[in-house]
Amino acid sequence: MTDHRTSSPADAPAPVARLRSLRSVTLHTPHAAATAAFYDEVWGLTPVERDGAAAWLRGTGSEHHILEVREAERNAVGKIVFSVGDRREVDSAARRLAGHGVRLLTEPTALDQPGGGYGLRFPDPEGRLIELSCEVEAVAPGDPEGRAAIPRKLAHVVLNTVDIEAACAFYTRVLGMRISDWSERQMAFLRCNTDHHSIAFNQAEWTSLNHVAYEMTTIDHFMRGVGRLRHHGQVPLWGPGRHGPGNNTFSYFADPAGLVCEYTSEVDQVEEDTWLCRTWRRTPELSDLWGTAGPPSAQTRARMAGIPDPGTPGGRT
Repeated sequence: MTDHRTSSPADAPAPVARLRSLRSVTLHTPHAAATAAFYDEVWGLTPVERDGAAAWLRGTGSEHHILEVREAERNAVGKIVFSVGDRREVDSAARRLAGHGVRLLTEPTALDQPGGGYGLRFPDPEGRLIELSCEVEAVAPGDPEGRAAIPRKLAHVVLNTVDIEAACAFYTRVLGMRISDWSERQMAFLRCNTDHHSIAFNQAEWTSLNHVAYEMTTIDHFMRGVGRLRHHGQVPLWGPGRHGPGNNTFSYFADPAGLVCEYTSEVDQVEEDTWLCRTWRRTPELSDLWGTAGPPSAQTRARMAGIPDPGTPGGRT
């Protein structure tokens, strides 16, 4: 069903931009070196640049990088990056953010970071740092025939929120995302392109990262990737299975920082003119349509709860 509480009033400011895709995520952790090594040597990403405190890693797609791992005092989301079309859209977004009462942390500028680009940064209502960027350096696909059982791109980021209604309102009204489905009123799945979801929110006791998912090319790549992790001694926290909302396969693991990462494939593709948002019941049968994984364990839920994330400095609104 559609959700009228997150629809925009007729006189509300327009969304700030048309988001093209989820580009990358930054993870903060006190265990940056071990975590970056895991995503390189076990998970399958390729390092593109390192400095003393951070590493940038790519998948097999065209994005310069899909993951940044940075040394910090505690586990947290450092930054979530979305792509937009061009500089005019970035500049327009800056003006429109002001109309929504959102302050910029970085004005539109050339970005001094690996991959470069042009963009801006601002906080969401719970202090997460959001970047909108264009002209980021693209790279040739690393495996154009898709033979390697390694991630192609960033699939989605799931965020724990203390107010799911407010989170959805911001990401739909300000960022122009659309709600694809609900899991009762516990989770909401939001899209910015044809992928069923690139951001999802989970109602929780505190703001934190739930997990980050990486897309495998096919279900065969997905299963071979799970098998490779098993050979490295990595037993899934939950999975393999197939979710109801999004219809995507899943297998969840924990990285050396204790952050949850997911292999996924075959996410639903949304046709805007025909898609109907629905509310799914929260049952074991619908959380795993295959019936192979069962419900998540208490340990898995605790991992996904993470620790409270205070947000980027100066980012709370």
